[in-house]
Amino acid sequence: MEGILPLFKPAGMTSHDCVFRLRKILRTKKVGHTGTLDPDVTGVLPICIGKATKVAEYITDAGKAYEGEVTIGYSTTTEDASGETVEEKKVTETFTKEQILDVLQSLTGEIEQTPPMYSAVKVNGTRLYEYARKGIEVERPTRKVNIYSIELLDEREEFAGETISFRFRVSCSKGTYIRTLAVMIGEKLGYPAHMSRLVRIQSANFTLEDCFTFNQIEELMAEGDIDRALKPLETALSHLPKYVINDKVAEKVKNGALLQIPEHLKNSNGPIIAETNEGCALAIYSKHPAKPGLLKPVKVLRNDSE
Repeated sequence: MEGILPLFKPAGMTSHDCVFRLRKILRTKKVGHTGTLDPDVTGVLPICIGKATKVAEYITDAGKAYEGEVTIGYSTTTEDASGETVEEKKVTETFTKEQILDVLQSLTGEIEQTPPMYSAVKVNGTRLYEYARKGIEVERPTRKVNIYSIELLDEREEFAGETISFRFRVSCSKGTYIRTLAVMIGEKLGYPAHMSRLVRIQSANFTLEDCFTFNQIEELMAEGDIDRALKPLETALSHLPKYVINDKVAEKVKNGALLQIPEHLKNSNGPIIAETNEGCALAIYSKHPAKPGLLKPVKVLRNDSE
C-alpha cells in the first residue's frame, strides 16, 4: 500500500492517535502524519503510507490554511478553549469592522511569535507541554512566521458585548500557531483573548473536499477499495520544481547518481524533483554544496530494489 490519505481529523484525537488508529484499519505499520494538529482542532491531516512516508516533510513544509474563531475578553492557559482562564477583562467598548480589519492587516506578512507553553516545541530536549503540565515556566524561543492573508468572515459592522467573538480565515507558513495569533489579535485590541474554534481547511495541496473520515476509510477497506482514498506521493511534491529525465538517466537516478543542473533550474535553491516523462517522481535533489553545477540526491523515492 502506498500513497497519501487525506484524513479529516476529528476533535479529541492527537495526530499520533490518528496514525495509531489507521495502522490498525489499514493493517500496515508504515504510516506517518504530516505535522501535529492539536486535539481540539479538526480538519485536513494528510497521512503518508508506505513509500509516501519519504515525502511527509514536504507536505509539512508547505503552507496551511485555517478557519477559526477568536474570542476577546479572556485568555486561557492553552490559548484555546480547552484551557483554564488566566485573565479576564470585560469588553467595555464597541469595535467597528474597520478596526478589526486594521488589526488583521497589521498581522499580515512576516511576524514574530512565541510558541505557547502548551505546545510540542522542544526546549533543552523537553517538549514545552511537559514543562507546562508540571507548572514549570521556561523561556521560549521566538520564531518568525509568515501570514500570507487573513480574512474576516463576519459580516457585522460593529462588535460589542462583554466578550466578542468573530471568525476569520488565515493562510500561513509552517510553524504558525493560530492560537497565538488569536492572542495577538486580542493584544492589538487591548484585551485578553483566546482561540475558541479552529478547523484546518488546507494543508499543501489537500483540502477538506479531498478528506475521508475514519468511518469512510473503514468502509473502503471492507470493500477492498481503499485505493480510492489514496493520492499518489507525487501529489505532495507538485509545488516543487521538476527535472524531467529520460529512461537512461532514470536508472542512474535510482542508484543515487549526481546530475548536471539543467538551465531552467539554475536559479532554484530548494528541493528539485527528478521525474520521468510519465510524471513518476524518482528522487528529490538539491544543489551540491561542494560541486558547483551539480545536483546531489537528498532522497531516492523509488528504486528497483524496493
